[in-house]
Amino acid sequence: MRIFITGVAGFLGSHLADAMLREGHEVVGVDNLIGGYLDNVPEDVEYYQVDCKYLNTMNKLMRGVDIVYHTACTAYEGLSVFSPELVCQNTYQITAAVASAAVAQGVKRFVYCSSMARYGTQEIVPFTEDMVPMPQDPYGISKLAAERLVTCLGDVHGMEYVIAVPHNIIGPRQKYDDPYRNVASIMINLMLQGRQPIIYGDGTQKRCFSFVQDDISCLKKLAFQEGLSGEVINIGPDEEFITINELAETLARLLDFKLEPVYVPGRPQEVKLATCSADKARRLLGYHTEYTLERGLMEMIDYIRGKGTKKFRYHLDLEIINEKTPKTWKNRMF
Repeated sequence: MRIFITGVAGFLGSHLADAMLREGHEVVGVDNLIGGYLDNVPEDVEYYQVDCKYLNTMNKLMRGVDIVYHTACTAYEGLSVFSPELVCQNTYQITAAVASAAVAQGVKRFVYCSSMARYGTQEIVPFTEDMVPMPQDPYGISKLAAERLVTCLGDVHGMEYVIAVPHNIIGPRQKYDDPYRNVASIMINLMLQGRQPIIYGDGTQKRCFSFVQDDISCLKKLAFQEGLSGEVINIGPDEEFITINELAETLARLLDFKLEPVYVPGRPQEVKLATCSADKARRLLGYHTEYTLERGLMEMIDYIRGKGTKKFRYHLDLEIINEKTPKTWKNRMF
């Protein structure tokens, strides 16, 4: 089959491309390189460095495509409170162009990669797919709106679709010179430079981290398995629910680093407890984890060591700068 992947130079998109190529499929991929690295793109991908917002280009590149994986977006929860136009345009608006082209070109199935940000703050954790979404930042709001757009177009025009909800994915190829997201990668890059990690708030926010290869096995099935159209499925573990403090302590131990974290005020609208139930993925997709958190973190450490540490690039503009804007970004503390 011919598979179209948006965000193919990104972390998740590039691993998906590898998986599809190994299965013998043709892969066409696009990326604007806001959040990825060019050398992430597998050699055999038919790659185009273009922005997904251009409908005519999406129509042209999707001719003859069977399956679309839409992974591209500016996935910045915290930053979205201070750069909403950037994040919403590159989350919701690009989805409108990609989904419109997919329908027009007769794509069989559209796999939309959403985000745990759709859930916001709920009364209980882990989050289950039947909960009413309550996103509390512009990124989560845009993700949910994009889901509903895909659902609408799919239902009206007869295109199969699945809403995947991967969350807190970690692993090699993740952008680690980005000061706005990817807490584990940021911490590793800092510690390998002999610098202390920066923690927002008191560090008791809790997360589950999902190693990318554990997610890929499920995401592959979403393109081909029958009986999944219209489903929303959390993709990721509900094991090893840890605090950000514990994440820093684990990394310090793995790196033999003397930990003295720098604490800064918390970010507005950050969810305190965020983890998703994997029960539906287990039932429908046979999901299980092969990687422990420590094994996944060690692979990330080895990857960043191999590539070399990098200076952090403040590559995205802050649209709103006031007393609530994190000083880590205003003062470029990373």
